[in-house]
Amino acid sequence: MITYPPSWSVLSVALAHDWLTGMRGGERVLEYLCRAWPGAPISTLIHNPAAVSATINAHPVTTTWLQHVPGIYRHYRWFLPCYPQAVSRLPPPAARVLISTSHCIAKGLQTRPGTFHLCYCFTPMRYAWTFHDEYFGRNPAKRLLVSPLLAALRDWDRRASERVDRFVTLSRHVQDRIRRFYGRAADVVHPPVDTDFFTPGAEEAHGGYDLVVSALVPYKRVDLAVSAYRRLGWPLKIAGTGTGYDSLRRLAGPQTEFLGWQTDAQLCALYRRARLLVFPGEEDFGLVPLEAQACGRPVVALARGGVVETVVAGQTGVFFAEQTEAALLAAVETAAAQRWSRAAIRRQAERFTPQCFLDGLARSLDLCLAGART
Repeated sequence: MITYPPSWSVLSVALAHDWLTGMRGGERVLEYLCRAWPGAPISTLIHNPAAVSATINAHPVTTTWLQHVPGIYRHYRWFLPCYPQAVSRLPPPAARVLISTSHCIAKGLQTRPGTFHLCYCFTPMRYAWTFHDEYFGRNPAKRLLVSPLLAALRDWDRRASERVDRFVTLSRHVQDRIRRFYGRAADVVHPPVDTDFFTPGAEEAHGGYDLVVSALVPYKRVDLAVSAYRRLGWPLKIAGTGTGYDSLRRLAGPQTEFLGWQTDAQLCALYRRARLLVFPGEEDFGLVPLEAQACGRPVVALARGGVVETVVAGQTGVFFAEQTEAALLAAVETAAAQRWSRAAIRRQAERFTPQCFLDGLARSLDLCLAGART
C-alpha cells in the first residue's frame, strides 16, 4: 500500500508535462503525481484524451494553441521550433508549487511570484543536446539546415532551466547531463516500477523465446537485436509500435515475431514467459528492464545509460559494451548458458517501488519549499 506524506494533502500543487499523447514512462510518473494531488491542474502543449489514462484525464488540463492544429497528435514533432513560444503563452498556474515532469519543454512554464518550481527532469531537451543523428539523420545538408535551430533550442533550454528552483532526475547518468548542460545540481530519485502488478508467474520454466519491449524508433536500436537474432535463428518476440516497423520487418528472420502494441496485462504475461529481455539501446533510465526483473527474468543490455544503475551484472543480467551485433550475440549466449535465480532478480526490482519513488520525491519537495535551490 502506498502512503503519501500528510502535508501533501493541504499543499497547493500544479503539474506540467511536455505533451499528453500516449502512456510511456514519463506519463507513468505523472500518474503517481496525479494520484497524490487529485485536483491539480495540468499544463501541457497538447492533450489527446484517447491516448492517456483515466487518472490523467480526470484532471483539468490547459493546452497551447498547438492543440487546435489539424493532425497535431500525429505530427506534433514537426512543430518543435514553435514549442518555446507556445509554452511561454500558457498562463502561470496559481499554486504554491509547480511540479513539472519534463524531457523537453515543460520546465519552461512561467510561474507566479512566490511559486516554487520543482522539476522532475527526465533529461535536458533530447532533440537539442543528444541523439542528433537518431532524430535528424546523418545527411550533411540536413544537419546544416537544422544546426541553427538546435543552437537556438539549446540556448532557450539553458535559460528555461534557470526558472527551476530545484531539479530532480531519474538516474546518475542524467544527473551528470544536467550538470554539464545546465550547470545545475540535481537530486536522483529513481522512477517507480509497479512491483505489485509485475510479478513472477507460477511457472519457473520459460516459453522458449526472448523478448524486446520498445518503441520502434531508430535510437532504440531494435535493429541490432533483429539482425542478431536473424543470425542466431532463435525465437524473438517484439512488443511495440513506431515508425521503424516496416524496415525492421524487412530485416527480420522467420523466427522474429512482431506483436504490436500490448496492454500492461499482455506485457506482464510476455515477461513471465520470456527466457530473457533484450535491451539494445541507450536510455536515460529504462523502466522496461525493471518490469522484466520484477517478473523474475534476466536482462541483456547495452552497458550505457540508466540501465547500469538497475541491472546487476551476473546476478540479474548480462551487459555488452559495444553496440554491435557480435557483442550482443556474445551477451545473449552468455545469458542463455547461465542459471538464474528468479527470487534474486525480483529482489533487485523491489529496490525501485512506488513508495521508494514517493519518499525520495518528498525529500526533494521539502528542500525545495525550504528554499534550497540546486
